[in-house]
Amino acid sequence: MVTPRAPELLQQDKDEEMLVPDREVVEGPQPMEDSASTAESEQVPETSTSRFTWTIKEFSKLRHRKLYSDVFVVGGYKWRVLVFPGGNNVESLSMYLDVADANELPYGWGKDAQFSLAVINQLDCKSSLRKEAAHHFNMRESDWGFTSFMHLQELTDPGKGYVVNDQCIIEAEVAVRKVVDYWNYDSKKETGYVGLKNQGATCYMNSLLQTLFHIPYFRKAVYHMPTTENDSPSGSIPLALQSLFCKLQHGDISVSTKELTKSFGWDSVDSFLQHDVQELNRVLCEKLENKMKGTTVEGTIQKLFEGHHMNYIECINVDYKSTRKESFYDLALDVKGCSDVYASFDKYVEVERLEGDNKYQSEKHGLQDAKKGMLFIDFPPVLQLQLKRFEYDFVRDTMVKINDRYEFPLQLDLDKDDGKYLSPEADRSVRNLYTLHSVLVHSGGGHGGHYYAFIRPALSDTWYKFDDERVTKEDMKRALEEQYGGEEELPHTNPGLNTTPIRFTKHSNAYMLVYIRESDKEKIICDLDEKDIPEHLKIRLRKENEEKEYKKKEKAEAHMYTALKVARDSDFAEQIGKHIYFDLVDCDKIRSFRAPKNLTLNQAKDEFSKEFGIPVQSQRFWFWAKRLNRTYRPLRPLTLQEEESSIGQLLEYPNKSFNSELRLFLEVAYGQENHPIALPPKMKDDILIFFKLYDPEKEELRYVGRLFVKASGKPTDIVHKLQEIAGFQSDEDIELYEEVKFDPNVMCDRIDMNDSFLSSQLEDGDIICYQKRYSPEKLDHYRHADIPSFFEYIQNRQVVHFRLLEKPKEDDFTLELSKRFTYDDVVEKVAHHLGLDDPSKLRLTQHHPYTQMPKSHYIKYRCLDHLWDMLRNGNQICDILYYEVLDIPLPLLQGLITLRIAFYHATNNEVSSHFIRLPKGSTVSMLIEHIKSKVELSYSGAEFRIFEVYNNKISKVFQPTDSVNEQNGLLCVEEVPEEEKNAGTQDRLVHVCHFRKDKQSFQQLDYYGEPFFFLIRDGEALSDIKVRIQKKLQVSDEQIAKWKFAYIAFNRLVGDYFQDSDIVLSRFQKDVYGPWEQCLGLEHSNVTLKRSCLSNQNRNSFDKAVKILN
Repeated sequence: MVTPRAPELLQQDKDEEMLVPDREVVEGPQPMEDSASTAESEQVPETSTSRFTWTIKEFSKLRHRKLYSDVFVVGGYKWRVLVFPGGNNVESLSMYLDVADANELPYGWGKDAQFSLAVINQLDCKSSLRKEAAHHFNMRESDWGFTSFMHLQELTDPGKGYVVNDQCIIEAEVAVRKVVDYWNYDSKKETGYVGLKNQGATCYMNSLLQTLFHIPYFRKAVYHMPTTENDSPSGSIPLALQSLFCKLQHGDISVSTKELTKSFGWDSVDSFLQHDVQELNRVLCEKLENKMKGTTVEGTIQKLFEGHHMNYIECINVDYKSTRKESFYDLALDVKGCSDVYASFDKYVEVERLEGDNKYQSEKHGLQDAKKGMLFIDFPPVLQLQLKRFEYDFVRDTMVKINDRYEFPLQLDLDKDDGKYLSPEADRSVRNLYTLHSVLVHSGGGHGGHYYAFIRPALSDTWYKFDDERVTKEDMKRALEEQYGGEEELPHTNPGLNTTPIRFTKHSNAYMLVYIRESDKEKIICDLDEKDIPEHLKIRLRKENEEKEYKKKEKAEAHMYTALKVARDSDFAEQIGKHIYFDLVDCDKIRSFRAPKNLTLNQAKDEFSKEFGIPVQSQRFWFWAKRLNRTYRPLRPLTLQEEESSIGQLLEYPNKSFNSELRLFLEVAYGQENHPIALPPKMKDDILIFFKLYDPEKEELRYVGRLFVKASGKPTDIVHKLQEIAGFQSDEDIELYEEVKFDPNVMCDRIDMNDSFLSSQLEDGDIICYQKRYSPEKLDHYRHADIPSFFEYIQNRQVVHFRLLEKPKEDDFTLELSKRFTYDDVVEKVAHHLGLDDPSKLRLTQHHPYTQMPKSHYIKYRCLDHLWDMLRNGNQICDILYYEVLDIPLPLLQGLITLRIAFYHATNNEVSSHFIRLPKGSTVSMLIEHIKSKVELSYSGAEFRIFEVYNNKISKVFQPTDSVNEQNGLLCVEEVPEEEKNAGTQDRLVHVCHFRKDKQSFQQLDYYGEPFFFLIRDGEALSDIKVRIQKKLQVSDEQIAKWKFAYIAFNRLVGDYFQDSDIVLSRFQKDVYGPWEQCLGLEHSNVTLKRSCLSNQNRNSFDKAVKILN
């Protein structure tokens, strides 16, 4: 794994290779997306290289946890190799390339390097283990390499040749390219084109979009797709693509693709997943093809990209030929074993002879020697060639990239050698001479990297490199020869050390080629004018530009203005009891004014007088302040001097913590009939108090006003006024409470009516809540009889959405609960709502906020103390819980395991489903005995086979002594058929599964239905196997004729489909893969089979193919 090395790795799981916390672990080289797409530098061809060899003696006696090599210099930087001989907390040799003087380099240094690290095999140099990577070394990541380079057992095995005579030889090859600063680079100015912004890992999409954009016929068709001004780009793929193309055509800066990806139905997570360009190209073209139907541009995709080829099988000794015509939008060409494009086409049309054991089963003539091949009927005007740079390595169990040299011409003649690629039906009058339009490049390894494109838009001699946001002019050599791949021979920095030429693998190479037919060039590279762009799109983009200019101007003038927020009594009355209960106002919900910083407050008063109709003499402004107890209250009125100050100066006063905006409270004095009057002066012993009224019957809290009280006065002095404000009778007793704080706990103290306000420590801005005084008997009728209990309720109340576990997407009911409820309180409330007598028969499951599905484990009985704990997921709080109603109490159930069993009868093809409970620690043999008492056997003494099915494939076969538990998922139990007991020594029990190719991900197999075991006889041909499978699954002749049979290993099709004459077991290998990783695949449409018991076995699914949802 390529990964930055942490200074000292904390103890982690031994299988975890990544050394940076909180990042997903992947095998192979670490994706270079970030460094490649966002670095503010550009590699240029001036390269400095070196090879360094390090012999570590007495390797077995090393006691150092880590070991550094001598320093060597490449590209003006000092490098060294760092190894962990005993592994960096893994059971493998860990090895990294390190910048030796990283701590001494100037701030902001950076250097791009391609490198390889190797352990030399001293017995056979061809068996040396070498791993390659590319990285942008910088202050934060000054070393990069492989945590699990090779297993220690393999390294130290004397017979392997990696450590000989207690010596280990390490070799490092490093190539460093000079860096040019591109901080001030303007793509539009330098090239006339603009780039696309990378959303995180969308460089693969950017390179494809630029290629499609620079096919003018395609762009014109997109412009002519019907859209309206009422469409939203984020909800319409045609409009989003039109908008994107128009911005690329007329914009001056790089363009965002967020609207387009939103129209695909992607979320932010999809933008950070790197997918395959070929896959995206097919899915996007399919979507556009569907959306063009019924419009003036219907058929554009086919006209541009669709070609046809003919598959044939021709008998040699009899007059019989079978042909099948198929269409294609792109061609996938082999790179491995091919030197260039022509060699790949030769391989594409290569004739295969079907003879010997592999004869062709002809419908009329039986087994015949035959020729099998493929020829092209016609090629499209725009020919897209996908180069197969990636393949699955079955031995290493990983995807690997093929960096072999592979040449492609500027002009491609597919009529060469008298049209050897063409079928007899091909129209020979069409000249299939193509010129290269674009080269899409992948830079990196088998598990990630960076994509960019070389394009010549007008098919001129000038090439342009489109690398996300940056567009640069390039010469033809850079676009063609340097993208062939293979190895590069580089000069030594110190030739005296080693005379052997240094050869370095190129990790950047062509991945997709786009050719345009010469005869169609004028039609494809057509002219576009303003009339082609929809008028509503021009208006939309003009408005967007105007809005951008306005925001740009606003941003430029932002230092001259500030936000002025003035809260009034009307804001308090509107918010308290509705949006808030504590404090007086939520400042985010009050009106904001954009005020010049040089405006004085006295001038602002004039503006407010006009705005609110409040005379200047009736206005008094107060500062707000955040108190130590986290409450937010008016602090004091502004002085006359402060009112003459500018708003900019006032930002530095008591509320400087809100220096981005000025917050004030506007006090207005009202006289008779609620008319504003001149404000009386505030005396030294005057205290401004705010009042809230609570009604326990309605459980309602509201703001009722404010009063000035004397510090020496008592609450009894204002009782009559408070009764009048509340509308109480004059003889109604009231209780007063001071709202002190609410975070983290509620504090609401009763006020003694006979104490002075001063002795009660009340001050400006304090809040008094009051209510009627009730008798103890009457208080019992209310849920929250007094203000403190109401505040406690408000602070802890939580509305919880309960869902049946079986229907995780639908709310069943909601309950208002308290976060402080215990486990017992919660289940009692739920049981009461459901009408259950025994709450212990309820089982709850937490919600996972990321998957929006139930967690995989339920809440154990009384395991979590409070509702708050049940709703918490890390630092997030959810409001969803899932429930199940059990048939036995949960404490009893927790002492048992519940297994879901599908029982397959041997003779009548019936499947029965059972739920079986066993004591924890039970074995398979105990399960079998239990099953025997539940089912009817086909014959006495029947033997059983128990296996586990996951994602519609067999994942495990159990032995009698194996333990079983609830984590096993669905267990399938079947009677072993009699025929298996008579199997020969060369016969084989094979895993059979049903599949189809995913329409949106051609490399992915979609499994469905029920897998099963099937005995295949030694030397048995597919034709005989097909008959037995048809009988077993009870499939009609018409259906079985449409089925295809394939060999699948590690979820990939290997080789061609089986022919009827093929000996099936000849492809199955023994003792190479896991026992059930090889299967016989049945490809067919999803028909309902007789055996049916499987349903969705998993609560959550995380399959991520490229999908465009809208």
